[in-house]
Amino acid sequence: MKKYILITAFSVLIGGFSYGQAKLEIGLKAGANFSKLSTDINDFDIDNSTGYLIGAFTLVKIANIGIQPEVNYSLQGTTFKDFGEEFNQDLYYLNIPAMVKFYLPLGLNLQAGPQFGVLVSAKGDEAIDDGQGNITINNNVDLKDSFKNSDLSIALGAGWDLPFGLKVDARYLIGLNDVNDSSMSSMSQSELKNRTWQLSIGYSIFKLGK
Repeated sequence: MKKYILITAFSVLIGGFSYGQAKLEIGLKAGANFSKLSTDINDFDIDNSTGYLIGAFTLVKIANIGIQPEVNYSLQGTTFKDFGEEFNQDLYYLNIPAMVKFYLPLGLNLQAGPQFGVLVSAKGDEAIDDGQGNITINNNVDLKDSFKNSDLSIALGAGWDLPFGLKVDARYLIGLNDVNDSSMSSMSQSELKNRTWQLSIGYSIFKLGK
């Protein structure tokens, strides 16, 4: 059954290319992240942290529907205030979104899809509470053990496919799972979820079809 489905899908794709209805593109992209970790505790003054993303994409488009899987290296994180101090935490993810794109006239499109992320590294500042009222603040330390290794998000956005292979995308990434894995920091009792606004520019370096 699976073999039949794969053969059918492949035949439809080849047929689409043959009749000029399908298009394949492979390209590179880069952009900026404006992210934070949302929390269910109101004691923290949390602000956005500015990061970046670099990656690659493949777009398969048939008529006005496109499927665009990507692989992106993404710097996310958060800035928050606690104990009268400002803390910065940087989270480096390898993200794999799979976007479904609905095309409007003039190359405009609406996008939605899941994104799976793997935490590569994390570093920043943390406050350690020993349970007796003594607080120790550590700066620029390895925080990878304080966060879970994976993240699942829903990506919603819009884009514009410009001439000459240029693509502009704006997305909002909504983390679905708690990424907090700390038992010692000041935020140890808080549920943390990624929230990221993302702006990016892509360029298609390979095209097949019209």
